[in-house]
Formats: sequence, C-alpha cells, structure tokens
Amino acid sequence: MKQRPATARPGPVYKIRPGKSGSVKNRHALSERCKLAAASSEAPRPSTSACQESPEPGALLVEEGVCVTVLQPGEKLAFVGKCVLTCLYGSVRVLGLTIKSSEVPYELFSPKTHAPLAIEGVKQKKKCKTRKEVRAEARVRLRAYLSVDCRRKVLKNFKPSCSILLLERLEDTAVNYILSHPEYARIFGTKLKKNTDSAPSDPVLHSIGVHLCDPETAVTISADAASAAQQLVSACLEEDNGCPVILVCGPKDVGKSTYNRYLINQLLQHIPCIEYLDCDLGQTEFTPPGCISLISITKPVLGPPFTQQRDPHKMVYFGETSCEQDMERFIESVKYIITSYKRDQPLIINTMGWVRGFGLLLLIDLIHLLSPSHIVQMSTRDSVMEPLTPQYIKNTAGFMTKAQSQAQRKSRSLEFLDEEELDYSEQLYPRAPGDHHLIQIESNFTGAGDTDNMLCHNWILRDLAMLGYISKLQQFDPDQIIPLNGLLPYEVPFNKVALRVMHADVAPSHIMYSANASWVGLCHILDDIHSQSNGPVLLTQVPICDCLGFGIIRGVNMAKKVYHILSPLPPETLRVVNCLLIGNISIPHSIFKHQPGVEGDLPYVTTEYDFSIYGSGKLKLNRHLKRREHL
Repeated sequence: MKQRPATARPGPVYKIRPGKSGSVKNRHALSERCKLAAASSEAPRPSTSACQESPEPGALLVEEGVCVTVLQPGEKLAFVGKCVLTCLYGSVRVLGLTIKSSEVPYELFSPKTHAPLAIEGVKQKKKCKTRKEVRAEARVRLRAYLSVDCRRKVLKNFKPSCSILLLERLEDTAVNYILSHPEYARIFGTKLKKNTDSAPSDPVLHSIGVHLCDPETAVTISADAASAAQQLVSACLEEDNGCPVILVCGPKDVGKSTYNRYLINQLLQHIPCIEYLDCDLGQTEFTPPGCISLISITKPVLGPPFTQQRDPHKMVYFGETSCEQDMERFIESVKYIITSYKRDQPLIINTMGWVRGFGLLLLIDLIHLLSPSHIVQMSTRDSVMEPLTPQYIKNTAGFMTKAQSQAQRKSRSLEFLDEEELDYSEQLYPRAPGDHHLIQIESNFTGAGDTDNMLCHNWILRDLAMLGYISKLQQFDPDQIIPLNGLLPYEVPFNKVALRVMHADVAPSHIMYSANASWVGLCHILDDIHSQSNGPVLLTQVPICDCLGFGIIRGVNMAKKVYHILSPLPPETLRVVNCLLIGNISIPHSIFKHQPGVEGDLPYVTTEYDFSIYGSGKLKLNRHLKRREHL
C-alpha cells in the first residue's frame, strides 16, 4: 500500500489489484462501472454537491465516492461491503489492528459470507493541550483532505476524544471479477436495508459501498481470546526461548481462522514479518484450497481468503480438501514444507478442524513433528476434545509417531525418519514434544461449533478463493473483465512436462479426458523429464514437490500434442514448471455455466449425466496404514 501524497485530491482513489494502474483511462472506466452499479441499486444516490450530510447524524459526503465520518470512543461501525479507510485524527481498531492517524490507507473487505467487520473508536490518551490547541491540530490534519466547508461541519461537534475517518469507494480487480459471476454478484450487498433501531441506514455510506448492520452481529473477540493474544505478543517480543512457534487447533467452526487473523494483525504492530504455516487443506487462508504452504505475512489481514490471495515461498499441492484418504502423504508434505522455516520469525500454524479419530492422531503427529512452543486450543462448552497438555502429548501416540513412553529416546522420535534426518530435526527444533505452553480458549459466540449455523457453505468459500486466484488473469486488461474463453493460453508440449492424477487411478488411455478442463498444480520436480516420443509423460507415483502456482488446462490438442494452459504465472516462472498435478479440486461451476459468446450447449456442461450407472463415479482409495500401537 502506498502512502498518499499530502495534497488535496481531485477525486476518489481507486485501488486496482494486481497490476495497479492510475491512468485517467482506468479511473474513468472504473468510475463509470461504479455509477452503473449504484444506479441499479434500490437506494437513492445522494447529491454530489460538496459536503452533503446524511439525513441523520452520520457520514458526510466529501465528493463522489468519498465521505468522512466521526466515531466516539467505543462506538462501532459494523458494515457489509468494502472500502478504503484512512484515519485522519485519533485512532480506530479493526480486527485487532490499531489504525492511527497519518498512516497509510487500509483496504477493508466485509462480505456477507463472513461475520461483518467493525470499525471501533479507540479512547485517546490524555494530552496536555487545551481544547483550542487540539482543534487546531485536527484542522491541520484535515486540511489536506477536506475543503473549508467540510472541515467546518466535521469540527462543529468535534471532541478531542473523537476519531475522524475518511472512507473511500474501493474498486478491486479480484472482487470485480468475482462479482461478474451472477451467483456471487451480491456478496458485498447492493441493497440499502430498511431503517432499524440497531442498524440505521446511511445513504452517504451506502453510496461508497458500505452498508451498516447491527454491531452485535460483527466479529467479536472475547476477553479471554484477547488476553491470550497479548500473552503471545509478549512471548514473540521477548524471545526467551527463540522465536515462538504457535499452533492453533480446535474443532470446526470455533473461530480458528478469525483468531489467526486477529493474532496476525496484533503481531504486525510490533514485528515486521510473521511466518504462517497453513495445514488446513479445506479452508486455506492465502492460497487456493488443497494446499500446504509456508507464507511470509507482512501486511494486515482485513478480509476473507478470496481477497487475500498471496504468493507463498514454499507450497505443496496436496490436491484434496481433506487428507483422510492419504494421511501419510499429508505428514510427509508438512515435513517437506517445514524444512524451509528458518526460525528467524515467529511461526503461526493453522490446523484442520478434524480433531476426532484419525484427525486427532494427525494433530498429535503435527505437534510431535513441529514442537510448538505454544498451543492455542479453541473449543466450545460441549467440546469433548481432551486438553492437549504437555503430559498428554508426551504419553499419546499419533498416526505415525510414537508416544515418549513407547520410544527409547527421551527426545522426539519419528518412526519414519532415519538417523540422519532425526539429527537434523533435533537441530532445527530444540524443544522436545510436550514442552509447550497450553492456552485454552472457549468460543462463546452465537453458533460456535455448530456447522448447521454457518453463514456460508465451505464449498462456496473454496470456489471464491479459486476465483480470487483466477482473477489475477485480469491484470492484462484491468479496464474490462475478460472471460476465460477469451484469454490466450500457453501451449505446453506433452513431452516437456510430466502428468499425474493424484486422487484416483486413471488408465493411461483415459488420462487426457481427465486432464481436459481441469484445475492443475504447476509444479517442479527434480527428476529430468524427457520422452523419446511426443506422447505424454505419466508419473507412476505422486511426487512431493514444490508447487509454483496454478492453471487451468483449457484444452488438449492431440494433433499438435500440446496442452493449452491458462495461468497468471509469469513466463520466467513457467519455464521452471516440469510437472502437472491434477487433484480432486474442481474448477468453480460458475465459470462453466457463464461462458459469454457461446451459442447452444455450453462446453463441459451437461444435465443428463446419471450417477446411478455402475462405474460412473470415481473410485475412492483408502490409504490408511495403521501402526502396531493402533491395532
């Protein structure tokens, strides 16, 4: 995010990602789209005259797409929508991040698929200044952003404890691409809700894409969770025993992802960078689903995963939303990823919500393997999960690891590691398993742990994350949204890359049918890929290797023996790719169902398929391998 120049601006600031462009042409095109979208909504647009006030005390319209509002200490502005927030005076808090005045603007994303974000006014420290001096200071800070009339109206009821915010309409390439699909056109809200006592309507805020809602429905962090976060921040600052390794675990829908975002935002106020190991295949935070990744986080997280797609520096494409069918490969993949962690920054580990049966055994394996210094165990009142105390971890075997009482060594012992690898692991992680600090948090928000009370189904969130990644293809022309069938693909010869379907056994004669119109991991393996013929190179086993990104096999040309692949990866990265991995992650159906310019039947779409026919579905493979101690 770039620092705004301290000069008056002629119009609203539009954010373009990726490939930001500030040209007059781009801004004009985006402005026109915003006007058309707002005109189609039910809410009347306020006049664009200078300093248009809301009918009720609230936001003040500065100009088209820009408004200013004032918050009292403790007052919350909960909303659905998206905007750019700049704090002009005082300070506010959003999802654990304290935003002070004179700082860079922040992009906020609050869709209907998640609990609303809330902007909360923070109580200011008492200053040894008179009221007149405080008003003069506020006036100086407002001068670069507001006209004289606007400054007068804002300062009319100004109090030294107030926070003054500048909110601007946000145009984002990823969000615009997602909104172009009819299924998701209203996830940020387009209708102005009727006036209620708990969530009064504000046409000025509505005009910039911010729709007020009841603060009681917003994301809330309990006092225990906030206290635990402060404890972890202190541990990261002190570093008494090296950089802390924090593992967050618990059942499904107890708020692990929200707590991770809160903790990240808290830490980034004191530390420039945080490492994040994502082991949750079904609900990844910064990558498309089905991945295990290690990411360096340097910017706050103020939105859901589909607005926060980032490039990891180490990633393995597992190809499933659950590791239930191949748990050994999951552990091996985590082990492969964690070797890239240098222990020079705090590490946060995100885990799956599968904590029963084999899922609990896998969690214990992760604890034995990663040796966290802190375990944050989230639960509900009805949770039956055993507390992961140091003594419990020491005396409990995992799926692939032994309990300390069963092992001959007192330190960590992995059954699948040879002696050389074990020595390296001890050097990388000096702590023994079970030598950790347990922090227990009880989630008490409405619907905690109840999967039937979810705001949005998990498959929808996965589709949105994939659409967020695919939107990077729009960087070539940010002025308009180009459908995938209108983009020029790369041609990749059969004999230049190896191919493997990971989730099912496919006969070689049918492999190209599986590859066509598939979501594919673009990977690099160490083996040399060369074929005597022009035919495809097929791998006999699933490799554990670096995944550099993703693409879509748009078509297979059997005459020229090439794959047609769409990918946002730059050519210099694509030259390193020598392996294509196809998993059980499907391209979002919304892409297939809406193909502009196609007459008649849509390609790849049928309504006549009969799953009752024997052999019509894929064969499920169970690769569980029980150890002796579990028999």
